[in-house]
Amino acid sequence: MSERRTKVRIRLAQIAPRLGDLARNLDLHSQLIAAARADGVDLLVFPELSLTGYYLRDLVADMALPADGRELAVLAEAAGPMRVVAGFVERDSQARLYCAAAFMADAAVRHVHRKLYLPTYGMFDEGRYLTPGDAVRAFDAGGWRAGLMICEDAWHLSVPLLLSRQGVDMLIAVSCSPARGITVGRMAGQAAWEDMLATYARLTQSFVVFCNRVGWEDGVAFWGGSGVWGPGGEVLARAPILEEALVDCHIDLRDLDSARIASPLVADERDEVTWRELERIFRGRA
Repeated sequence: MSERRTKVRIRLAQIAPRLGDLARNLDLHSQLIAAARADGVDLLVFPELSLTGYYLRDLVADMALPADGRELAVLAEAAGPMRVVAGFVERDSQARLYCAAAFMADAAVRHVHRKLYLPTYGMFDEGRYLTPGDAVRAFDAGGWRAGLMICEDAWHLSVPLLLSRQGVDMLIAVSCSPARGITVGRMAGQAAWEDMLATYARLTQSFVVFCNRVGWEDGVAFWGGSGVWGPGGEVLARAPILEEALVDCHIDLRDLDSARIASPLVADERDEVTWRELERIFRGRA
C-alpha cells in the first residue's frame, strides 16, 4: 500500500442510489467497480450513503452493515488493487449506527470514516437516527495519504485542518447535498460547495475530490456537480448538474510538491500556537 506513485486516475461515480434497496445498490456498485477496474482507474469514488440512499429514517437499522461484513468484502474483492470509496450505514459491535464511508484497497476494507457532524436542522434529521463519529484520521491510500469527509464534516473548519496536519495529499469529500436556491447562475448549495472546496484545496495545498449524488427522494432533488480541485484551487474536473455521470480525472501528485515549494503554507503552519490557544479557550470556558 505504500509504494510511491505519481499519476492517479480518479473516477467520480455520480449516481442515484435507490432508497432502501441494498441489493440493487450493491449490484450497481459491483458493475461500476468492474468497469472502472477494466478501464485502469486507480481511485473510484461513490457518494455519501451510496449503498442505501439518504432519507432512510426508520429504515436505518435495516440497512446497516458491519464494516467487516460480507457485503463490503465482496466489493473490496471485486476492486482488487483499485481504490474505492463507498458510503454506507455502519453497525458497530454495540449496535450503534453511523453514517460511514469505507475506503477499500487491495481486496480489503482498509479504513472507515464515521461522519462527525450530523445535521439536525431545516430539512435534515440525521441526529435522530445516527451516532456521531469521534475521530479524524488520515490513512495510507497506496502511494499517497488521504482523508475522508462526509458532507456536513466539510462545513466545519476543524476537519480539513486536522486532516491537513496529518500530511494528507488528498481530501475526499462524499455528499448527499440537496438542490436549494439560486445565486448568480448557480444553485446556492452548489456555489457554497464549490467555493469552499476550492478554498480548502488552496489552504491545505492538497487535491480535493468531491462526489455528490443525484436523483430524487421524498420530493428532494440532489444536484450532483461532483468535481476535482488541484492544490492551487483550480478546477480539474466537474460533473454535470442533476444527472448521473461517470467523470474521470488524471492528476499528478508531483503538482503537490510544486505548489508547496512555491508557497509553503502547510509547512509554515504553527501547530504549537493553535494548540496553545485552543487550550486557553477551553480553560476560559471551564
